Amino acid sequence: MTSRELHGKRARTRERLVGHALDLFEQQGFEQTTVSQIAARAGVSEMTFFRYFASKDRVVLDDPYDPVIAEAVAGQPATLPPLVRVTRGLRSALAGMDDLENQVARRRVRIVATTPALRAGIVAANAATEAAIADRLIADGVPALPARVAATATLAALTCALLEWATAEERISLTAAVTAALDTMEAGRHD
Repeated sequence: MTSRELHGKRARTRERLVGHALDLFEQQGFEQTTVSQIAARAGVSEMTFFRYFASKDRVVLDDPYDPVIAEAVAGQPATLPPLVRVTRGLRSALAGMDDLENQVARRRVRIVATTPALRAGIVAANAATEAAIADRLIADGVPALPARVAATATLAALTCALLEWATAEERISLTAAVTAALDTMEAGRHD
């Protein structure tokens, strides 16, 4: 098997695990679903599940977009105020994420939003992204406190937008939800 074929097989297995996990979480609840059930439904062993995810909560909490966001912030001019730099970076990252608005992302976020045990996981999941953004700002000469406030505030707004997008009765686009959150933050800013 070539490296490309192996990568494709791994991607398909991961996708199958995520799909079956989401189905089970929606059908019987996150807390009632076991790793054994997910693995059985996907046709793999529990050991295989754990090769892809450290725990079942990682199925919905792992965010492949966080590194993209940190890189987009890093790509903003260092002369911008920290909050402006982070919000513009987030807007830039969102513009480059064509597949973000797919049904799998909405399902993942909806499960997190409706599962109290997972909502706390959002904070932990955001911590690494907040640190990466703040560290980048600090490396570019921004004092630590403003860097951390800009990173934390923007990710809090992003989290709020994601939860609203996933659970709103009225279907809104993710772009609209995130744009509204960032516009709200920027409306209160005075240069």
